[in-house]
Amino acid sequence: MSKELIHQDFIERISVLLNNAKDKIINTVNHTMVFTYFEIGRMIVEEEQKGKERAGYGKQLLASLSIKLTHDFGKGFSETNIKQMRGFYTTYSKRQTLSDEFKLSWSHYLKLMRIDDEQERNFYEIESSKNNWSLRELQRQYDTALYTRLSLSRNQEQILQLSIKGQY
Repeated sequence: MSKELIHQDFIERISVLLNNAKDKIINTVNHTMVFTYFEIGRMIVEEEQKGKERAGYGKQLLASLSIKLTHDFGKGFSETNIKQMRGFYTTYSKRQTLSDEFKLSWSHYLKLMRIDDEQERNFYEIESSKNNWSLRELQRQYDTALYTRLSLSRNQEQILQLSIKGQY
């Protein structure tokens, strides 16, 4: 084997190592960000439920929180984003365990939260995670009504299994 081939193999192994590390860092950041947004949503809901004038207080709370967080942490804390964090908590707080639950990016969850049917949302979440779908792929599968097409060809028990385990 020539020195050039050995040298190239060495460089390739280091490149693979660095790319794997980069992917792990991105996944860790995504997981931490999603979990943090879930916790922010939980804290908002708990704070709102203490207030007497719930609707008015909640709106004031979100507006002042948005101003303060934007000042302290920069972009990403608009009132709309904070409402999405609260919505994320209310949508996903019904789960039994949260330790390893959030495997997708925040953008994935923003898309999934727009799906009203819980079984359909669960199906797309499972499939996105299991098949490592990008946000674009998730959108494509949703736009082509994958869940609906599969559910039309199955009985009720199989549809329930789709929303629990995904396709198998």
